[in-house]
Amino acid sequence: MYWMTVIVKSVAGTMKLVGGDPCLDFVNTVGGRIAAGRTPAIPTVVLDDKLEGYDDLLAWAHHAALLGEGAARELGRAARRRPREAARVLTRAVTLREGLHRVLATLMEGQRPEAADLAVLNTEIAAARGRERLAAGPSGLRWEALDRGPQLDVVLEPIGRAAAALLTAGDLSRLRRCGGEGCGWLFLDRSRNRSRQWCTMEDCGNVSKVRRFRQRRRQ
Repeated sequence: MYWMTVIVKSVAGTMKLVGGDPCLDFVNTVGGRIAAGRTPAIPTVVLDDKLEGYDDLLAWAHHAALLGEGAARELGRAARRRPREAARVLTRAVTLREGLHRVLATLMEGQRPEAADLAVLNTEIAAARGRERLAAGPSGLRWEALDRGPQLDVVLEPIGRAAAALLTAGDLSRLRRCGGEGCGWLFLDRSRNRSRQWCTMEDCGNVSKVRRFRQRRRQ
């Protein structure tokens, strides 16, 4: 019953997954982003954060197919017994999300990421890889997660692994930022002619079309 309440109440568990990669969908667990100050800059000011509690983190991870329902239920029960630890993991999650966003946004601008942001990513990636082992599979060796029981930070591990894969082996030339006003979501443009501009056409795309139409009428 408790888990169903979490699913119903958490907006994070119903968000659109449009990034094309789990770590981009994680970066997009915000209502939008805007640039700070009057000069153009990387939009790093968060609007309407969807990760308000540890339960939101669980709901999103389950929604994004990074965490099974049984594991999410078990972690939810453990979090209620250890609320301070759950709060620390949530802080780590938000720190990881913002550090990853800054790294990706900086790379999009052709710049070198800050050492502090890379340190955040390296810490979480190392933690995730340190809890894996090589195991024999049907077609050779594969990485296998160690069973550590209900450790609350286990929810961060697939995000760290996804980030490592995207940053080292992904096609970052397809990385885009939504052009919608106050959006700033990131996504991989897998369109044939690389012309995608919006997180979704139904949301920011339509808003932009309406705005352009009204501007033409006024002119």
